[in-house]
Amino acid sequence: MEPCRKLSASTPAKLVLFDLLLSPDGSSYLRKPLTDRRAALETVMGRYLEDALVLSPFTRDVKQARRWLSEAGNGGFDGVVCKHLDGAYEVGSRAMIKVKRLRMADCVVGGFRYEVNSRKVGSLLLGLHNDNGGLDHVGFTSTIADAQRERLTARLEALRQAPGFTGKAPGGPSRWSGERSGEWEPLRPELVVEVRFDHVTGHRFRHGTKLKRWRSDKKPSQCRFDQIEEAVAKDPTA
Repeated sequence: MEPCRKLSASTPAKLVLFDLLLSPDGSSYLRKPLTDRRAALETVMGRYLEDALVLSPFTRDVKQARRWLSEAGNGGFDGVVCKHLDGAYEVGSRAMIKVKRLRMADCVVGGFRYEVNSRKVGSLLLGLHNDNGGLDHVGFTSTIADAQRERLTARLEALRQAPGFTGKAPGGPSRWSGERSGEWEPLRPELVVEVRFDHVTGHRFRHGTKLKRWRSDKKPSQCRFDQIEEAVAKDPTA
C-alpha cells in the first residue's frame, strides 16, 4: 500500500459519481428510471462536502452537451455519454452511447518496440517537440497492418540511432510495478505519421492512437505541442 499512499499525497485523486444503484437505506434503484436515480444521487451528494467526491455534470440541453463535447479530450474527460431518461440500469449491458471527440496530430516516430517474442515491429513510439526543441515521448500507435510489419521493420531498423527522444523518453518503470519491460529501439527523428487520438492527460496521449497515414511531406521540426494544446485544458470537474 506504500506506493498508493505516496501517490495519494503527490497526485490526489477524485471520485466522480454519475449514478446511484442502492439507496442509503439499502433499497435497490436498479429498476428505477435514470431521472429518479439522478435525483437520489444529487440528494446523497448534497450531504457530503469532501473534495475527493465530485458529482458528474448532467444536462438535458443538447446545446450544453455539444459545448461539453467541444471541450472533451482534456485531462478531465474524453467525451459525453447519452442515456435514456426513462431507462432502468441494465447490468452487464451497454444501454448508452458514448460520444468521443477525436482529433488528429502529426508526430515524429522517435522509436519503436518489437512485438512480444518476435522481431517484427509491434508499435511506433511518438514524439512532439517541446518549447526547448527537445523531442518528448507522448504516446504510441500499434495499428499497423500485419502485411506491412516485415517491410516496416526493415525500414525502421535502418534508422536505429540513439537517443531517439531528446526530451522525455519512454521506458520508465510502471508506477505500480517495476518489472514491466521498458525496452525500445531509438530512431533518427526523420519519420512523421498522422495519428488520431481521443484524450490527453499530462501532455501525453492517454490511450493508444490510430495510425492514419505517413507524412513524407511534413518536416519533423513541424511536429510540435501546439497541435494538442487545445486538448490540454482545465478539468471541468475540478
